Amino acid sequence: MSVPLLPEGTAVDDVDFAKTGGLVPGVVQDARTRQVLMVGFLDRAALETTLGTGLATFFSRSRGTSWTKGETSGNTLAVERVEVDCDRDTLLIHAVPAGPTCHTGDRTCFGPGAVEGSFVHELDDVVRVRDLERPEGSYTTLLLSGEPRRVAQKVGEEGVETALAAVAQGDEELLGEAADLVYHLLVLLRTRGLGIADVERVLRERHG
Repeated sequence: MSVPLLPEGTAVDDVDFAKTGGLVPGVVQDARTRQVLMVGFLDRAALETTLGTGLATFFSRSRGTSWTKGETSGNTLAVERVEVDCDRDTLLIHAVPAGPTCHTGDRTCFGPGAVEGSFVHELDDVVRVRDLERPEGSYTTLLLSGEPRRVAQKVGEEGVETALAAVAQGDEELLGEAADLVYHLLVLLRTRGLGIADVERVLRERHG
């Protein structure tokens, strides 16, 4: 059973296509790193295709037809959810990119570093891909290929080193140990099929 991509209580009919001549802008944001990837335009048919297939589809103003991102390059955008703004005439599309989004080969159409996302989310995605591909010579692959208890032990060691750095060393040492701790924690989460987004969800629920 597919998961609805629009928020509960929202339908395609709620989008005001008429206000902007039949097209609405769709801002695509990386669902994991929160980085803005591109902006495209959607008509009703493109939105319906996006919701039906789970792949970001837009309307080409130059060709006058719909097109699915990555249909020729393979660099698709797997949509996780679509949000509609308060005026109902702009869409925010949360998607997971399969490769670079821009035709230039850049991750984003706004150029590398132009619109920064969360590097922790980006690193978490790297760990996820390492888990899937298991490239040889990768330290992450080595950790994921071993016993989960070994990764858990590393998290414990890094936690102690971070605490010691906080009370006995300078800021740079503390930051270095904290970075090691975060990395190993991401790997430990991945051994259970989890990621930083799952931790954020719990934090968000607690905060709410």
